[in-house]
Amino acid sequence: MSDIVNLRGGGSAFVLDLSGETPVIVHWGADLGDAIPAVLSAGPVAHSALDDPHAQHLVPQASSGWRGRPALEGHRSGGRAFSAALVTTAARALAPDGHEVTLADEAAGLSLTVEFHLGQEGMLRIRSTLTNVGTEDYALQSLSTTLPTGLGAAEILDLTGRWCREQHPQRQSVRQGTWLREYRHGRPGHDSSLFTAVGTAGFGNRSGAVWATHFGFSGNRVTVVEKTPTGPALIGNAELLGSGEIVLAAGDSYETPWTYASFSSRGLDGVTDTFHRWLRARAQHPSAVRPVVLNTWEAVYFDHNLDSLVELADRAELLGVERFVLDDGWFRHRRNDKAGLGDWYVDDDVWPQGLTPLIDAVRSRGMQFGLWVEPEMVNEDSDVIRAHPDWVSGAGLGRTPVEWRHQQVLDLVNPDAFAYIFDRLDALLTDNAISYLKWDQNRDLTEMGHEGAPSVHEQTLAAYRLIDALRRAHPEVEIESCSSGGARVDLGILERTDRVWASDCNDALERQTIQRWTKAILPPELVGTHVGPTTSHTTARTHSLSFRAITAMFGHFGIEWDVRTLTESDLLELSEAVALYKKHRALIHSGSAVHADLVDPAYLLGGSVAQDGSEAIFSFVSVATSFDEVPGRAGFPGLNPDTSYEVKVVFPSATSPYGSRGNVSWIPDGFTATGRFLAEVGLPMPVLNPEQGVLIHLVETAGS
Repeated sequence: MSDIVNLRGGGSAFVLDLSGETPVIVHWGADLGDAIPAVLSAGPVAHSALDDPHAQHLVPQASSGWRGRPALEGHRSGGRAFSAALVTTAARALAPDGHEVTLADEAAGLSLTVEFHLGQEGMLRIRSTLTNVGTEDYALQSLSTTLPTGLGAAEILDLTGRWCREQHPQRQSVRQGTWLREYRHGRPGHDSSLFTAVGTAGFGNRSGAVWATHFGFSGNRVTVVEKTPTGPALIGNAELLGSGEIVLAAGDSYETPWTYASFSSRGLDGVTDTFHRWLRARAQHPSAVRPVVLNTWEAVYFDHNLDSLVELADRAELLGVERFVLDDGWFRHRRNDKAGLGDWYVDDDVWPQGLTPLIDAVRSRGMQFGLWVEPEMVNEDSDVIRAHPDWVSGAGLGRTPVEWRHQQVLDLVNPDAFAYIFDRLDALLTDNAISYLKWDQNRDLTEMGHEGAPSVHEQTLAAYRLIDALRRAHPEVEIESCSSGGARVDLGILERTDRVWASDCNDALERQTIQRWTKAILPPELVGTHVGPTTSHTTARTHSLSFRAITAMFGHFGIEWDVRTLTESDLLELSEAVALYKKHRALIHSGSAVHADLVDPAYLLGGSVAQDGSEAIFSFVSVATSFDEVPGRAGFPGLNPDTSYEVKVVFPSATSPYGSRGNVSWIPDGFTATGRFLAEVGLPMPVLNPEQGVLIHLVETAGS
């Protein structure tokens, strides 16, 4: 086997040295070309230190002298085999873009295979499989993937939040020590970070070197950035296992979830481009046009009435809606959120003829019909739990976990509970013309247990199996992953679903941040973005319809509002927004996402540029008051420098917030300039009130 593995793609490279006893990561960063010079995998020996020089091993372990967090932690009975000495036993190339290395410790009875790929778009993917080749049980504590950053890495950026305020950025300097975040929600959680990025000082949207990772799993996890005195900062990801949760019997294996990683020499937008290109190239990526959605939740809540809902469907048809989704409240005993969850039968009292009359009404108006479900949760006040109280997950000590929104977790590891849920959903989809499920999961999985043992790992895999089984039985049905908003947004759940609900908050100001950072990893066609009511249900803020529509434009557009109450002017403006989305969704859902680095934090400029650079659509929004009297010029990133573009504000029109404010001369009739001019000189932006915006369309001029 060759001593050097040099994987290249998307302007990046992953270089591994296999010449020693254990694999060493020489480089993860910018592409080095084909020829790799004599490799210096190890550095000098420090004073008062280990006699072997430090090297960045693919699998950091104490037996190699690593003094940080080891990649593998576990033991056999009595604490034996607590420290493995894994050495390379085999390596082979994996077509078309990968490699696999196997390491083993014969004395400890362990074998570890590490698989890694670097695609043409620059996505590095790594996972490991640990096998117990000994004769006794091996209790696994942790198996992590660790990647080094490169020259100049100085700052950490990740995301945090809470319900209705997910995916907000936070920054800090890289310092010596271990910076650790643990997510013990039984799901990623509202405070979960979609990615962890380490970059050069001051890296921005369009500048600086960035090393970023994402952990593709929907259960508990741990992420670390670790800086020791011996080398660069490392980024590590692992599933966070409960006590005794994974015990490998002889011959058993544990496979880590995928770690996804991207290096960018051009700021965060480079990382975004890698993830978007990779996700869009998947075989299961949604290929159909993303329809305009109307969800009934903030229109009717639990007040389900056929006449009212048909009236809502009438107005939806008038607006140009293409998918009508009936939310919570359609099943037995569900007049509020305290009862009925788990009783997945259509409520005969509310729907004496079943859902068929509503489904027929929706479909006759040219819309698809979708339905809300929450299969992983139950109310204790439900027929299913009165009949099967043992189906509630818990610690198994004669008590149930603390309720969350009056809910408990259904133990899907229990095969009978799993079969019940599958049978009910399968029957629901078989008996009704349902093309879409909004699949919710509304609580953290505290004290998640099966038969008295921790079971977050198995519960997560059971949820995956349940969705997979339903997809096989009903391949025509799309599934949205919602988790009280954005508490389960990851590439594990997106292997089997068609979009995510980024947040239960439809406040457009909050959504500007939530959506920007959710889409740092996910392309907009996978992110549900809805126009909510004039006054937000979750924040009580009041926003103009134009600001709400512009915010919702850059995603999978929808409406969550009682549109029966619209004034004539609102009806016209919302219809205009729907038409604009339909006109530009192909561009938004295929183009490169770009974000300008504006000096003034009161303004945001970003959008989508066609892959060939022939067209672009941007939003310029004001999110706060500014110290400056006018916004000044803003440069448009991502355009072809030598292409000439016609630039026009396309929304709002008649309800313009800038019409009487002495604004800039180019807006009424548009402006023509090259991409280089628009990027380097820019255009003066209109004076906007806080929480206002404009939608700007750019198209290549004839003959340019």
